[in-house]
Amino acid sequence: MAKQQASPEVKASGATIYSVAERAGVSIATVSRVLKGGAVVAETTRQKVLTAVDELGYVPLGAARSLAVRHHEAHGLVLPELAGPYYAELLMGFEARAAELAQSVVLVLAGSRTDLPAAVRQLATRVDAIAVLGSSAIPDSVVRLLRDMKPVVVIAGEAGVGVEAVAAENLESARELAGHVLDHGRRRVLFVGDPDSGPDHRDRHAGFVAAHRDRGLEPADPVRVAPSEADGTAFARRLLRGEHEADALMCANDELALSIMTTLQDAGRDVPGDLAVVGWDDVMTARYVRPGLTTVRQPVQELGALAANRLHELVSGEPPLGHAQTLPTQLVVRSSCGCT
Repeated sequence: MAKQQASPEVKASGATIYSVAERAGVSIATVSRVLKGGAVVAETTRQKVLTAVDELGYVPLGAARSLAVRHHEAHGLVLPELAGPYYAELLMGFEARAAELAQSVVLVLAGSRTDLPAAVRQLATRVDAIAVLGSSAIPDSVVRLLRDMKPVVVIAGEAGVGVEAVAAENLESARELAGHVLDHGRRRVLFVGDPDSGPDHRDRHAGFVAAHRDRGLEPADPVRVAPSEADGTAFARRLLRGEHEADALMCANDELALSIMTTLQDAGRDVPGDLAVVGWDDVMTARYVRPGLTTVRQPVQELGALAANRLHELVSGEPPLGHAQTLPTQLVVRSSCGCT
């Protein structure tokens, strides 16, 4: 009896594991080892295979089969990292809602991956749908790659062709927050954070600019720092050395605000007497520090839950919404802005 030929893994475009192997100049066994990620393969060979996969638009059969049969067993979640309170709360909300829907969660951290496209291709073979944080750490090309493989929801990002989005409102609350600081009489307010790091920070900066122009003022250029404790501390030290001039700081998140405020206080500066400091997120610590941190409360756990719920709906066959789902945010006034 003739030996049965192994069935090729086929994508709708016609690309197969054989065509990938031919393009890369390796065996199909090598292609399989690279895509499974477990076996040791020379780095040059691995790169040849991954380049061929990208060029041919190849998706392993396991990913296509999972999408076709709708197993409803797992959701993927791609985050830049887990450091800081925002990501922990987001993951808690996502995981809790997924559990209610009898879904497991497979997590990929973009910041720890040397080859993120390969990691998300592997992820797509294990889950029915994927949520991705809208961040500069996760390029649009990765979102497009995922979109071609599975239903995708972008968190704190923007909807696009074949991609839905869930977000918290940013622009108007940022406008209100910045306006509140300006109405205390502060006239040298700096936005601390990078508007290019993601749509949420971009919109917070846009609200900062709008509040100035509402009052006939010209906003200062943003101080572009990453939204982490270490970067907040480093900025505060530069401020203490006189590298920046400010009487108030509007920080892109609470992690920055709290680290800056603590560093300034440790150096003997009075907050808010010398410098007002406000943040964004309303993490638990914001209400316990002294002075209490004026900030904007956003429903981070609810945002994660909404993303998991929407993935389940898409996998279950509900039609795309065609617009982003947006949760409200709320200004929380304490005393770091100068209020008593």
